[in-house]
Amino acid sequence: MSRKVWITGLGTASAAGIGIEPLWDAACQGRSLLGRIEAFDPSGFPSQVGGEVRDFKVNKVVPKSYRKATKVMARDIELAVGAADAAVRSANLVTPGTDADAPRTYPGERTGCHIGAGLIAAELDELTGALVEAQTDGGSFDIHRWGREGMNHLTPLWLLKYLPNMLACHVTIIHDAQGPSNTITCAEASSGLSIGESMRVIQRDKADLCYCGGAESKLNPMTFYRQVLTGRLNTQDNDNPAGAVRPFDRTAAGMVIGEGGGIVTLEAAQTAQARGAEPYAELLGFGASHTVNRDGDCLKPDAQGTGIAKSIAAALRDAKLDADAIDAVVAFGTSNADYDAAETAALKTVFAGRLADVPVWSAKPYVGMCGAGAGGIDVALAAMMLKHQKLPATLNCDQPVDGLNCGSAPARDAALNHVLVYTPSLGGQNVALVLGKA
Repeated sequence: MSRKVWITGLGTASAAGIGIEPLWDAACQGRSLLGRIEAFDPSGFPSQVGGEVRDFKVNKVVPKSYRKATKVMARDIELAVGAADAAVRSANLVTPGTDADAPRTYPGERTGCHIGAGLIAAELDELTGALVEAQTDGGSFDIHRWGREGMNHLTPLWLLKYLPNMLACHVTIIHDAQGPSNTITCAEASSGLSIGESMRVIQRDKADLCYCGGAESKLNPMTFYRQVLTGRLNTQDNDNPAGAVRPFDRTAAGMVIGEGGGIVTLEAAQTAQARGAEPYAELLGFGASHTVNRDGDCLKPDAQGTGIAKSIAAALRDAKLDADAIDAVVAFGTSNADYDAAETAALKTVFAGRLADVPVWSAKPYVGMCGAGAGGIDVALAAMMLKHQKLPATLNCDQPVDGLNCGSAPARDAALNHVLVYTPSLGGQNVALVLGKA
């Protein structure tokens, strides 16, 4: 596994819109993109703030011949397709999705696709008619009537909208990726794990190009209510969306849900170089682990951040670097106090006495916590940091926790050779990636 892997294209779907440039601009300006939820009426929920992708129509980013297929795309799928289109264009690739008649940059059999996905919730209006027919005379739900009568009120292709593998399915069809393909559903760690799998596929010469990352939308009444029930959301700052997410701050009051994700194009350095591609960054290391915290019934993270630290250590070993080589950290940083504390403990284990000198930054004050898409957004922003040699503005950390270099600060130039990105999922999966200056 000796082939070098470059990140050559960046595509994000976030509250900034589609594409990395508007998101990067907002981060450098220190402009939060969070606001009151508009996708549904949030007034009945204790948390009413979100990071929404507004004014996006998926039929504008698919070929005309494929627009009929958008009828069976759930929101998560649409976001992945939009982010993938942006990544392909960012990398200056020619695919059937961008120009059906032009010679493509890579043959389909040398193109892979690995995209992380979450639990896709059905739209309420699609379920209503079916659920009405599955009631008992007393008005309660009857599983037997659901099977006999209720399901008959769903459209024949209904299930195709909600299978997690359909994110990768549509991207592979649109861009003719016939090589190794997979879907990873490991909650927030899904994007990073998918990028790591694409890296391995290219390293072992099973593909020259891979689309990878993840996307998810939890801004659906059913999914959102699940998040409310976890007790992890900020319910105190509905009147202050821009200041609601305060990672690693002593006043952190919980997460804000976002929607979106990031798809990046990975290429073998030799084939990218041969076509004259300009890399954003090199992908140097990948590591993963799992945390089981029985003391908290697996509902809270391990307070010592043991699993997070193990994934980071594995990524550093893979990159053949030690912690002293890391110039900045793109953290998970959800503003949930328990998880922020676990991350802080892990970073102290990894960096020891040097931690106070390493900038720690989070994208969540800008776009919210985007589930399976969170890591894809973080990797795209880390690649921009390396390309532009710049740290974006750090928001909402006026009272940083002890030991972390994460206080509020404007964007500033920085000498960056290596950036660490890690994502611990709320379910216990952990992934870390090391990016290097190209």
